[in-house]
Amino acid sequence: MSPTLSTRSVRTFVLRQGRLTEGQQRSLDLHWPTYGLEVEGGHRLDVAACFERPAPLWLEIGFGNGEALAHMASVRPDINFIGIEVHLPGVGHALGEIAARDITNVRLIRHDALEVLEHSLPAASVSRLMVFFPDPWHKKRHHKRRLVNPEFLQLAQSVLTADALIHFATDWIDYADHIVEAMRARSEYRPVTDSEMFAEVTGIRPTTRFETRGRRLGHEVRDLVYARH
Repeated sequence: MSPTLSTRSVRTFVLRQGRLTEGQQRSLDLHWPTYGLEVEGGHRLDVAACFERPAPLWLEIGFGNGEALAHMASVRPDINFIGIEVHLPGVGHALGEIAARDITNVRLIRHDALEVLEHSLPAASVSRLMVFFPDPWHKKRHHKRRLVNPEFLQLAQSVLTADALIHFATDWIDYADHIVEAMRARSEYRPVTDSEMFAEVTGIRPTTRFETRGRRLGHEVRDLVYARH
């Protein structure tokens, strides 16, 4: 798998030069053919064919090492999950975890998420979109690189089903405020205010090591959940 770069002039990620462990490389060699989805060429995926069954699709963008993705897929076998991540060590780690737990309802994509939304996913195919702890790009001059922006929200709208949920989690209050402002500018999204629904949505997300580390540093975690009209 060669490095995948965006054709956009402003990318929402930087490819870190992390070294693959032997285990991660082995997982890539052994399990990518089973769990990996190639999206080159701009063709739209046949999601049901990818999983060999029709089922609601949940999409996680930026799954890191796959910790949350593997957990969610294991507790919701009735759902098809696609995870997008550009960093190869994380993909290798996730593949190893998914294979070791014999989780069959997950597929992985290594590509720029914006391009996947624009070119690879069918319209109205995603019933839940999740973005957990995206890079905050906390310096003001880097805010233009934040994933949550008008382009992302427009592309997300095109692949979400009616009444689909979009769930953000961040431990940067400034980014949480940024997300709230961005969502208020989009009439096609409404905040989920019913407490029972909010608890159900956030309850599916496990507490990851990344989140635990942030809390130890005194970061306040915010979950922001919206529904598409």
